[in-house]
Amino acid sequence: MTKELSLEQREELLSTLKARFEKNIERHEWVEWPKVQEKLEANADKLWSLHEMERTGGEPDVVDYDKETDEFVFADCSAESPKGRRSVCYDQEALESRKKHKPENSALNMAAEMGIEVLTEEQYRELQKVGKFDMKTSSWVLTPADVRERGGALFCDLRYGRVFMYHNGADSYYGARGFRGSLRV
Repeated sequence: MTKELSLEQREELLSTLKARFEKNIERHEWVEWPKVQEKLEANADKLWSLHEMERTGGEPDVVDYDKETDEFVFADCSAESPKGRRSVCYDQEALESRKKHKPENSALNMAAEMGIEVLTEEQYRELQKVGKFDMKTSSWVLTPADVRERGGALFCDLRYGRVFMYHNGADSYYGARGFRGSLRV
């Protein structure tokens, strides 16, 4: 798979991102679009990753800015867990452990292929402060090593106005569970 976008794809993606940015200004009132666009145009590899986030249904948008690194943070802002990233187990080890009915991929593998990071529990909770996400679905979150070593993995969702974190076997997968990612540009 090529990791370069055509001029048409770049223009279409930038147009989509700008429209979403302007429609959801409450997520990032502290920044102006031209500054974001300048960063995007200077980072073709990051633009490709955002294209992958968009292609898989993530609806990426700016949700934070890191002053220390001078980076904008994009996250998946689709109302529900991105459709193109559901029905995946947690990681490669979990995928290999399944003897029957293996999913096509894992959350960590897909994120790495896309050049993004799976949200941590803390990032997931921060994301919920800029909108209401996963009210019908759930999303895998980065799992601490001590939990993963015991065969488990963590996921979150929003129910009753609260973020809940749960555990499941890392090899489990469901049609309503995917993962949300972030990208620094």
